[in-house]
Amino acid sequence: MKFYIYTLGCKVNMYESNVMMDALINAGYEEGNENNADIFIINTCTVTNTADNKSMKMIRHANKKNPNAIIIVAGCMAQTGKEKLLEIEKIDIILGNKNKSKIVEYIEKYKNEKKKIEDIVDLTNVSFEKMKLNNFNRTRAFVKIEDGCNNYCSYCIIPYSRGSVRSKRREDVLDEVTELIKNGHHEIVLTGIHTGNYGAEFEHYKFSDLLSELVQIKGLNRLRISSIEMNEVNDNVLKIMKENNILVDHLHIPLQSGSDTILKSMNRKYLKQNFIEKIEKIRKIRPNISITTDVIVGFPGETDELFEETIDTIKKINFSKIHVFPYSRRKGTIADTMENQVAEEIKNKRTQVLLSLSKKLEEDYFEKFIGKEISFIPEVEKNGYVIGHTGNYLLVKKQGVLNNHEEQKGKMVRVEYPYVIVE
Repeated sequence: MKFYIYTLGCKVNMYESNVMMDALINAGYEEGNENNADIFIINTCTVTNTADNKSMKMIRHANKKNPNAIIIVAGCMAQTGKEKLLEIEKIDIILGNKNKSKIVEYIEKYKNEKKKIEDIVDLTNVSFEKMKLNNFNRTRAFVKIEDGCNNYCSYCIIPYSRGSVRSKRREDVLDEVTELIKNGHHEIVLTGIHTGNYGAEFEHYKFSDLLSELVQIKGLNRLRISSIEMNEVNDNVLKIMKENNILVDHLHIPLQSGSDTILKSMNRKYLKQNFIEKIEKIRKIRPNISITTDVIVGFPGETDELFEETIDTIKKINFSKIHVFPYSRRKGTIADTMENQVAEEIKNKRTQVLLSLSKKLEEDYFEKFIGKEISFIPEVEKNGYVIGHTGNYLLVKKQGVLNNHEEQKGKMVRVEYPYVIVE
């Protein structure tokens, strides 16, 4: 039988979709496409109302494309919005954010019994679901070390759809990373819903302890954190950054707003001055580090003056790139009930302002490296060029062929920047 997985949402969802794909292939299933799949899996996102609508649209599309296929809906929307799924006549398996790794068992059970399966586990107090992903055909290997979030930002449904923080066992993380390195990987990316809160439920082992062990693993050239909250870049993490260059020159630290008024409404756990001071600490250790961020525009109550305050804060911090998100209402969150919702046309204008600012900041950061020698890892080959990223995530392209003596996939190559910037 052929299967097809359609994934919406974040990198954790993508990781878990790949885990399901590995499990299915290892069980003898064949990967197909949306036109010929006997099993159609939609791994949903529910972070906004728009994400819900996209998920619903894809489920209906799957039914239309493959009326005889086994339709499986998994992920965040299934976890928190089962009542919406009941609007759709044919869904054979509904699976929340627990037990995705058992996807083969659910399919086999359905094939044998032909009865609808629903498995939505209460995530309030569950253990980490052990997952291990075969990354052996890729240069950059992702390792999921954590799930869930305890922050309860006023705009976010994730603590309800993903549950409380739970972490992968230290031994399992170290074993997985060691095996990936043995199979040719040089860069590991640590990922999770709230990655930097790894170990919150452990008594004597926290995120910095994991980092300190990982950077000592022989053969690891790069360790990257997919995203980390400002408060989690603590003195222990800074000490590792100072003493070990395995941890790359790139951190993604969400700001969300540069206004203290809006940060308080968002229930973020810092003020803008805290953020500015933390970035200054980081740059004393790593002067050329790339610091990227997320910013939400048009949050309820954001006036023109407060938006200008955010722009001023962004300029002071001098990020190398901004990921801009117009605020989207999400039922079930506090922000959805707030007064002074911002009009869509205003959100769109502010989004464009920040995107333009981001482009300028990105160009300014690139210019710092012109004429300097840098290292990058070739990832793909295209039209006689090898393409890859530096540790600080500059994209590089140079003439060459993968797997020759100089440019092996996953092996560091030194060039003068910009050799070629990929547009």
